[in-house]
Amino acid sequence: MANSNSDSEHRTTTGDLTTEVVVVGGGLAGLSLACALGTAGVPTLCVDRESPEQQAADGFDLRTTALAHCAKQVLAGAGVWTYLAKDAQPINDIRVVDQGSLLHVHYDHRTIGDEPFGYVLDNAVIRAGLFQRVAELAAVTHLAPAAVHSIERDPAGVRVTLADGRRLQAKLVVGADGRGSLVRQSAGIGMPRRSYNQTALICNIGHEFPHHGLAVESFTPNGPFAVLPLTGNRSSIVWSERSDRAKLYAKLPDDLFVAEIQRRVGEFLGKIHLASGRAAYPLSIMLADRMIDHRMALIGETIHAIHPIAGQGLNLSLRDVAALAEVVVDQYRVGLDVGTVDVLERYQRWRRFDTLTLAGVCDSLVHLFSNDLPPLRIARQLGLGAVNQMPTLKSFFMRHAMGTTGQLPRLIAGTPL
Repeated sequence: MANSNSDSEHRTTTGDLTTEVVVVGGGLAGLSLACALGTAGVPTLCVDRESPEQQAADGFDLRTTALAHCAKQVLAGAGVWTYLAKDAQPINDIRVVDQGSLLHVHYDHRTIGDEPFGYVLDNAVIRAGLFQRVAELAAVTHLAPAAVHSIERDPAGVRVTLADGRRLQAKLVVGADGRGSLVRQSAGIGMPRRSYNQTALICNIGHEFPHHGLAVESFTPNGPFAVLPLTGNRSSIVWSERSDRAKLYAKLPDDLFVAEIQRRVGEFLGKIHLASGRAAYPLSIMLADRMIDHRMALIGETIHAIHPIAGQGLNLSLRDVAALAEVVVDQYRVGLDVGTVDVLERYQRWRRFDTLTLAGVCDSLVHLFSNDLPPLRIARQLGLGAVNQMPTLKSFFMRHAMGTTGQLPRLIAGTPL
């Protein structure tokens, strides 16, 4: 199948197109699925409203992502990691502290093996790597910019009509179009939302001293404050703050903003300075009522949006990608319909428990740590100190954070699809 990434750089696709899978949404999750399916030879169309040029523009996405070991495995199996490795900063150690207490938990990756806990990358780097991989996959057609006008599903297949009149025919449509998903809404699938009344302030800093691959998460009454290592003497700041206070901090001039970050980071990185622009994102929890419908599957933030307290957002999405890609590829290779109910139900059974469990854990952590009630504060600090003295329990938490427990899809286990 011809590949078309954008009208300016690649061949323009016109007329009606027939494929196996249409992925609606070309963000990090959608493109990752397209790469995984395309690497396995499954004909796939990925539709995105924004062109690669728009998404490559400065300031399009200032966020960084901490990719757990499981997520790195998915991207490696999809042929993307080769484009990311040089810009990926390993996380070698994690320190968790509560509101300045001397009691903390320190996780050292060497206690469970040679692999780091994960890697931190700028989202812009991940997106660029995905575009490079998509461009070389003959089985993938990337339609961008292109907007979906309507989706029709019947026993025989799916028809997706684009705003420019083109029609796409497939056996399965995948919604990867984010929290306001048109795909999810077209199936009448609800996605209740609950606000945390917190806003994440995002930026990158440069600093005087090396970080040595250390990630630090500090819990405060108004939300967690994370310092994530990036390549070079840089780190990413993910500062969750009560929304009314976050508005005030966001308006500070750069020198006062940096001074506030310096106060929170402390002196272990030496003198700091801004190394990027700033952005703010309101935080909430959203979980879809279900993950599938007739000839439809949902992945990523189309079905779950969680607090960044444990840095698991994209990791959860890439676990969706690994599971859905596996059930689709297995069905396609034996010549069967990839959009049947048994394929989709297998995907939902595989992913539903993990999604609900992780969302519940993150939600509980937010409520446990984002307060200053003396009994809870004392219990938290004693708990962190106790965990730090229990190697077996620490190893259990580390393996869960790396995503290497439970029934693993082949991509996460390191086996090609």
